[in-house]
Amino acid sequence: MHSSPIPADRRPGSVGAAETSGSPLARNFELKARLASLDAARATAVRLATDRLGLETQIDTYFVCRHGRLKLRQILGSRAELVWYARADRPDAKASDYRIVGVADPEPLKEALAAAWGTLIVVQKRREIYLYHNVRIHLDEVTGLGEFIEFEAVLGSGVDEAGGRAQVAWLQDEFRIAPADLLESSYSDLLQKKIEC
Repeated sequence: MHSSPIPADRRPGSVGAAETSGSPLARNFELKARLASLDAARATAVRLATDRLGLETQIDTYFVCRHGRLKLRQILGSRAELVWYARADRPDAKASDYRIVGVADPEPLKEALAAAWGTLIVVQKRREIYLYHNVRIHLDEVTGLGEFIEFEAVLGSGVDEAGGRAQVAWLQDEFRIAPADLLESSYSDLLQKKIEC
């Protein structure tokens, strides 16, 4: 296996989703794949993790959007966020530009967005969140779809796109993710295709 691509001056720490207001878009470098064994992936995540952020039940309501994807994420017992993001639909690791806005009262906003743009689909999942330095490791159980893993290398603070790509490639190797298991689209797209079939 390859050695870890983490720079020597990186230290473990809590890396949350970046929030921007009147500033440039935040960027992740990410990869998503179907899991053959959630238990095996969890064991690897526990072995590699520099921190653990716990377990969340997330309900993502996607809205019709002319560019990129727009969703309202409600985390049961916690916060809500409006998330816009744009990324290429291809199976290999890719950059994702995004903006996150905290939402104090999500239900009226959800109703307004549904009335204005239309609701595309609702995705519900159980997500375990681990950190490997600046990389978020998500172990997801998605209702109606199955079990998946996602890596999000948060760029910035000394990690550029090349560094993020190297980190994701190293984690793909550590988790033994085969190219055939990689996903090119979002859970929302997969769920829509399943419903339409």
